[in-house]
Amino acid sequence: MTSTEMRTEAEDSGPSGYAAARLRLLQEGAQSGPPRRAALAELTDEWLTGLFGAGAEGLRGVSLVAVGGYGRGELSPRSDLDLLLLHDGGDSGAVAALADRVWYPIWDLGLALDHSVRTPGEARKTAGDDLKVQLGLLDARHIAGDLGLTAGLRTAVLADWRNQAPKRLPELQELCAERAERQGELQYLLEPDLKEARGGLRDATALRAVAASWLADAPREGLADARRRLLDVRDALHLTTGRATDRLALQEQDQVAAELGLLDADTLLRQVYEAARVVSYASDVTWREVGRVLKSRAVRPRLRAMLGGGPKPAAERSPLAEGVVEMDGEVVLARAARPERDPVLPLRAAAAAAQAGLPLSLHAVRRMAAVARPLPTPWPAEAREQLVTLLGSGRPTIEVWEALEAEGLITRLLPDWERVRCRPQRNAVHIWTVDRHLIETAVRASELARRVGRPDLLLVSALLHDIGKGWPGDHSVAGEIIARDVAARIGFDRADVAVLSTLVRHHLLLIDTATRRDLEDPATVRSVAEAVGSQGTLELLHALTEADALATGPAAWSSWRGSLVADLVKRVAAVLAGDAPEEPEAAAPTAEQERLAIEALRTGGPVLALRAQTEPPTEEEPTGDPEPLGVELLIAVPDQPGVLPAVAGVLAMHRLTVRTAELRALDLPDGVEGSVLLLNWRVAAEYGSLPQAARLRADLVRALDGSLDIAARLAERDAAYPRRRGTIAPPPRVTVASAASRHATVIEVRAHDAPGLLHRIGRALEDASVRVRSMHVSTLGANAVDAFYVTGPKGAPLPAEEAVSVARGLEEMLRG
Repeated sequence: MTSTEMRTEAEDSGPSGYAAARLRLLQEGAQSGPPRRAALAELTDEWLTGLFGAGAEGLRGVSLVAVGGYGRGELSPRSDLDLLLLHDGGDSGAVAALADRVWYPIWDLGLALDHSVRTPGEARKTAGDDLKVQLGLLDARHIAGDLGLTAGLRTAVLADWRNQAPKRLPELQELCAERAERQGELQYLLEPDLKEARGGLRDATALRAVAASWLADAPREGLADARRRLLDVRDALHLTTGRATDRLALQEQDQVAAELGLLDADTLLRQVYEAARVVSYASDVTWREVGRVLKSRAVRPRLRAMLGGGPKPAAERSPLAEGVVEMDGEVVLARAARPERDPVLPLRAAAAAAQAGLPLSLHAVRRMAAVARPLPTPWPAEAREQLVTLLGSGRPTIEVWEALEAEGLITRLLPDWERVRCRPQRNAVHIWTVDRHLIETAVRASELARRVGRPDLLLVSALLHDIGKGWPGDHSVAGEIIARDVAARIGFDRADVAVLSTLVRHHLLLIDTATRRDLEDPATVRSVAEAVGSQGTLELLHALTEADALATGPAAWSSWRGSLVADLVKRVAAVLAGDAPEEPEAAAPTAEQERLAIEALRTGGPVLALRAQTEPPTEEEPTGDPEPLGVELLIAVPDQPGVLPAVAGVLAMHRLTVRTAELRALDLPDGVEGSVLLLNWRVAAEYGSLPQAARLRADLVRALDGSLDIAARLAERDAAYPRRRGTIAPPPRVTVASAASRHATVIEVRAHDAPGLLHRIGRALEDASVRVRSMHVSTLGANAVDAFYVTGPKGAPLPAEEAVSVARGLEEMLRG
């Protein structure tokens, strides 16, 4: 059915005819995007014209006006109808009756309606008081009635907007900033709001309003296409959910992608991010231009008065680097600059801008993108030095990098960047896309550059450490190959290329080893030393590890993790210096540990100590409050079977989340007979306050003597309070870490963190008749990564086949 036939059906059959024609239009697979939005607006216009005409017979000085998105002729499937019934102040009763004749059929169809009834004077006054109303009226479009009345309002509203622009535009900018603070940045969110987040449809509308003021204009290239793409995604979201929603929830992304004919949800998010990046960059450039214009308007009259009304003074230009100057708060190209002859100029200009903390001029970036020659391979030394300078400039690097990327200069300099650009990371720990995470890591690394002898290698490794995430397989392995190629292309010598590729290949080595392995075991330390190879590389890897974690998100780094990594680095450094570690000796117990152990032996039962744990300020940061690390739970128990599952189960019963956990046998002073297990755990209350230590001890006694059925209690609680299902977590993985220790078999568990997980693992290991010699448990976001050092009944490592069998059984239990 054609759009003309649909309109005829809508006119002939009233509301039911319009509803049928509307449904048919939305279900037509052949029509989508801008044509469908325009057709839906046109169909709605025809229906509303009929409603208006039926109720306005003999009534003059009245018109029906579409505003906002409907005024732009863009109706998404579940969009509100934004309507203004405009009248000249005549017969108020007749106008009210007409409003009822138009509004009620809309409500009867269940359509959302945002309506008002005003005279032109009232509309202008309301717009003057309410910026959002004024923005809607800028898109006012006549539907039916007195065309002259509508045209007069449009002319007056636009004149008001232009006259008041110096006052209203700062208000609009503040409104956009508040919304961005509240909703976040569309280009990085896993569940973005397509309309309200920064870089979304609201910002695109704000840019139209700025253009309408004639004060400044947004960069046009790509903006209309980005806006269209966001509208297309919102249309698909409305159709798949059947709701007027703008939030692209995780569980709906696959359906929305299918509706748009895209490969998968990641492809969808990448397109959304790319569009949002265009809108965000255009907003940045536009608001800078608005500020510059408003500032010049304020300063110019005073300058002219001082100069006696003479000619406009030339803008001051301050040199920053060869071919680069500062002018009017931006970095621009010098008059003598020749980007077509100077291939290093884009990097030199970017480095100068970042060092000065100034934005790169849009005109300068576009000129360089249009005519600059490509760099030779390998890069000249100056180009490599300018890249390092740019990366080492701290927070200003981000804005400058985004300006280069907006015009395609980054992928021209680093072609491998294309695979990570706007790539989403479906990991709750990560708060950035892959490309932004790499820049954030470089920013963090710049803060640590004083700790290393080769800050250039640190900064470049920060930029490249996740470059392999655009390829299948282990991103560290793929990244090593890419980093080797990139490093050679940008002019590093063979030795530096080897260091950079090692850093990328092993950028997770220190944090993984420190949190999952027994650092007292010489095999652990030696394996890291062999992978790193030299003191200089170890120093760089230590700084890269911290920068990477800090740039990932709040859950990825803490003082506790930092101390573990520092301890590992110290041990590895000793090995690399030629001081081989001695066989592990159990650390002497502290006075408190010894007291708890003796008390446990005396009473024959568990003894607990529960206290808040803080870390004092470091020597580097001697001021400030102590950093809270959680609540430390120390438990001493006479050595016996079932301690791990009993303790873990009791903590789960009391809704205590285990952040870290360690278990080891405690060596007691001479003359004290018996064996005691010491558990040192850091826990946090899931909600509410911590339970009393006496209550924990009582339940632990019952769990150890078998009178408390922990599994049944946990099952009852889960049945009574079922947890809401979120995203589907990857299946658990249990592996045997070969050669990780000569004294025990290391079984590593990676699983989705859940209440009772550690209890289930401990029970499974008990059922397999293996003894946990020590363990190292850590929780990162929603992921648990636990390493268990286990032995057979006689205290020896498990035979290889038995170790594999235990790991396989544990994995099957966790999957079941």
